[in-house]
Amino acid sequence: MTDLTALSAGLTKTVPDQKLRDVAQELEVHFLSVMLKEAGVGRTPDGFGGGAGEDQFTSFLRDEQARAMVQAGGLGLAEMFFQSLKERENAQ
Repeated sequence: MTDLTALSAGLTKTVPDQKLRDVAQELEVHFLSVMLKEAGVGRTPDGFGGGAGEDQFTSFLRDEQARAMVQAGGLGLAEMFFQSLKERENAQ
């Protein structure tokens, strides 16, 4: 019985940490997506572009490229965001 209590206590500690880590990774994804946009990734070419449809769906491509970058290790911002969120949670 004690083992189950210890296990459930350990799970309740890791679930909020995983949620914070997920939020931190999404923050890094959003940051990278904006940086990719500002760098001109996915910019519609002047001639023979895809028109309005291409412009509308380019943001989805940038978001997925940023998500792939974060899953591959990213810039390390997610870990910094996570630590900051964790400190803020512990302070409350």
